Amino acid sequence: MKTTLKKRLLASLLCGAMAVSLAACGNSSQGSAGDDGSSASGDVVELQIGFENSASEPIGQGLEKWAELLDEASGGTMKITLYPDSQLGSKNELIDSMMLGEPVATLADGAFYADYGVPDFGIVFGPFLFDDWEQCWTLIESDWYKEQCDKLEQQGLKIISSNWEYGARHTLTTTEVHSVDDLAGLKIRVPNNQIQSYGFDVLGAVSTGMDLGDVYMALQGKTIDGAENPIATLYGRKLHEVAPYLILDGHVLNFTTWVCSADWFNSLTEEQQNWLIETGKEAGFYNNEVLEAQEQEYLDLMQEEGVTVYEPTEEELNGFREKAQAFYEMGDTFGWSDGLYETVQAAMGK
Repeated sequence: MKTTLKKRLLASLLCGAMAVSLAACGNSSQGSAGDDGSSASGDVVELQIGFENSASEPIGQGLEKWAELLDEASGGTMKITLYPDSQLGSKNELIDSMMLGEPVATLADGAFYADYGVPDFGIVFGPFLFDDWEQCWTLIESDWYKEQCDKLEQQGLKIISSNWEYGARHTLTTTEVHSVDDLAGLKIRVPNNQIQSYGFDVLGAVSTGMDLGDVYMALQGKTIDGAENPIATLYGRKLHEVAPYLILDGHVLNFTTWVCSADWFNSLTEEQQNWLIETGKEAGFYNNEVLEAQEQEYLDLMQEEGVTVYEPTEEELNGFREKAQAFYEMGDTFGWSDGLYETVQAAMGK
């Protein structure tokens, strides 16, 4: 059963230990903004970024670049502190903290935003929606995408940057998968959101929502039969050690976004907001370069370490795409606007 926003907020209030800790950090570092980009008290404005990935992954390297760029642009009056490997809590816990105005950020996607009051946003994480990355970048520059960001801000969440490649998402399993029919009945880990769950269910698998940090043990203990993620993340988490079969299905071209509290963002001066957005975008370009350079290297390492990699034929991929179409007929289930699929197709230039 999906957790409602109301229940999440109640849970975060009841569990308050993390929120209290973050608030203490925020109160000591934020203050009210001054004209020179520093807080009125002279303290550095700090944004804590928590994320599930390891610091060595391309996304971690991109964040380190963002921290450097923001420090330089702001003359040291703003800083980013990084917490990899879920050190600040799960994605949902961090988002709940943002809803309370805490100075934290994390990476999230349309599938999560659908669970936080903007249902149409979820379509960007639908299976086999994009044919190539250019369609992603066209979409994020569209009026439709801006409308979704504005709706999300009304819910208390501010997207800082959207131009980061997380990677094409592929499927790693404990048994060989060559076609969509081979997925039938396999328990595949997905992040904890409705969109990605249904996105795999329509392919015939049994989706299992789970935090990324728990996946290795679940595969090792045979609680699940597989997991999906970009190659860099699959390798970075060493999941191939316990699931030695990889199919390059590319079921989602996953651009990711960095999101923070709208209240916190709006407490910054316009100059500070611009520093944060502009350096985030520049760091995104850097992340994409690192990812593209390292993805083949990770794939080679996985094969050297015993992974069987299968690249499906175009006919086999068409089998995946055909089954995935059922997902886009479930708009009522997700609360989508009428004609959303066609609207998004047009916005991405198809």
